[in-house]
Amino acid sequence: MALQDRLDALKADLKAGKPPYHAAPEIHPIMERATAELIASGQAARAIKAGDRAPLFTLKDQNDNDVSADDLLAQGPLVVTFCRGVWCPYCNIELQAINEVLPQIRGYGASMVAISPQTAVSSRKSVLENRLSFPVLSDVNGETSAAFGLRFSLPGYLVDLYRRLRNDLSAFNDDPSWTLPMPARYVIARDGMALYSEISPDYTRRPDPGDIFAVLEKAVAKA
Repeated sequence: MALQDRLDALKADLKAGKPPYHAAPEIHPIMERATAELIASGQAARAIKAGDRAPLFTLKDQNDNDVSADDLLAQGPLVVTFCRGVWCPYCNIELQAINEVLPQIRGYGASMVAISPQTAVSSRKSVLENRLSFPVLSDVNGETSAAFGLRFSLPGYLVDLYRRLRNDLSAFNDDPSWTLPMPARYVIARDGMALYSEISPDYTRRPDPGDIFAVLEKAVAKA
């Protein structure tokens, strides 16, 4: 099943309040309002995109090891996906879908990392619960997502909703700012240029992992 089909099924279950989802139906218009406002802001269009030089980073993985974009790019292309956190079921489904095609990604000589503002403890949970074979890096204070132009502040009414749902991002991220990255996926060439970008201000929509294969093939051919 395509990734978006899985996400659409999840969205339907959430709206229907099916187990294990028991959220009250009135939360969905609030979250949809916030998504519509983020889309209308135009921030996605201002983020790093294909053809731009990608910001480099060194971040801690789920085991507190340093992971350097420079080191990974020395080996081949780099695929980066930005996700919100282990508390987000849409992100978990996306990470699982990427993991399913990880052999193909590595077959092109590429490395794969996920980046989230969550703490290393939550990143370990992401890796274990989703059975990931690639690292989840902790973007402390959202600095890397900000460099990519992806970080945004949650509106006050959405912060209030998350608190009512006991979804305390300030604890998940060890950061009082209540910011998140827009979900995004990049393919970065060895010279640091972004060859592919897909930014999702609507967190319920994500590109299929297979969309990057043609880009990786071209990256290998040019190397």
